[in-house]
Amino acid sequence: MEAYLDNSATTPVCVQAVQAMQQELNITWGNPSSLHRVGLRAEHLLNQSRAAVAAGLSCAPDEIIFASGGTEANNLAVFGATAARARQGRRIVTSSVEHSSIAESCAELAKRGFDVVYLGVDHTGRIREDELAAAINCETILVSLMAVNNEVGTVQPIDAIRRMVRQAGAPALIHCDAVQAFGKLLIHPQQLGVDLLTVSSHKVHGPKGAGALYVRNGVKINPILYGGSQEKRLRPGTEAMPAVAGFAAAVAAFPDHAQSLSYVTSLRDRLLAGLHAMPGVYVNSPPDALPYLTNISVPGLPSEVMINFLTERNVHVSSGSACAKGAKSRVLQAMGLPDAYVTSALRISLSRLTVWEEIDAFLYTLGEAMATLLRM
Repeated sequence: MEAYLDNSATTPVCVQAVQAMQQELNITWGNPSSLHRVGLRAEHLLNQSRAAVAAGLSCAPDEIIFASGGTEANNLAVFGATAARARQGRRIVTSSVEHSSIAESCAELAKRGFDVVYLGVDHTGRIREDELAAAINCETILVSLMAVNNEVGTVQPIDAIRRMVRQAGAPALIHCDAVQAFGKLLIHPQQLGVDLLTVSSHKVHGPKGAGALYVRNGVKINPILYGGSQEKRLRPGTEAMPAVAGFAAAVAAFPDHAQSLSYVTSLRDRLLAGLHAMPGVYVNSPPDALPYLTNISVPGLPSEVMINFLTERNVHVSSGSACAKGAKSRVLQAMGLPDAYVTSALRISLSRLTVWEEIDAFLYTLGEAMATLLRM
């Protein structure tokens, strides 16, 4: 059988999303900004879609700004927040293990004169809360941290940031990249105490080309694109309605989070049991990582060689973030792992649609790869 275990890169599109996209393309295909009946039907679908995504986040529909995906939403959060608050300070606090859309945005802002503080992480990939508190001062205008690391599954203490911002008397907006957490954990922006939060469609069994930025009511950020009144003028341009409709349908189809988490945890436990029985395999993810994601290394076998061997046998995993395209992992390096672990890393990522047979196929093929390749 074919085993797809790269769900952190993208997920298969669920039936509900496909049906919603087909209906949009065939029936409600109008421009939501048009004032005639065809446009009004599309506008009604847009409003329904916004409400569905908002329900998935337990927030108000008018707090949802649709974008083309997580990368654009992250860029809007970082550049929009800093532009809006530049007169109040110049410091940005983030971590050394963020997604490239955050890391590269912050690097660009550093070139423009902003003071960017990159927090280190411990051996589990978690930031140290005392260092976070020390980094936030009265000049801090943005704190941006991901909820769940996209390479090792480490869960970050997002709910502690608001307290630290208040203690420092900082004018900071708090942004959370929740792309890898949404649909897997219960994500309530208000409970987390964040002002901005990013989610993505294709990580939750929706189509590519859609994502959203939660912007808390009362928070003002600047647009980074211009040319229309759509999405409160924060993301101008005609909404990509087939993708938006599919995204909303995928969110509406979320099963009970606790049941999904319990099922995926059982899959992860089966995976770990098999890995621990294989001498020479090392698990890089911490024990309390989100069960949907496990990072391992087989020192002596480069990632690319292993991935080629596995995919030839219809077992599909990755070496890390899909956006990195084979570059050495900044995350594993920040965790202090030896170079032999970094260059041989594999990321196994599950979804609620993963089945037992896929876990067993991976374990069998991994053992076959080690037996074959280590002798060469």
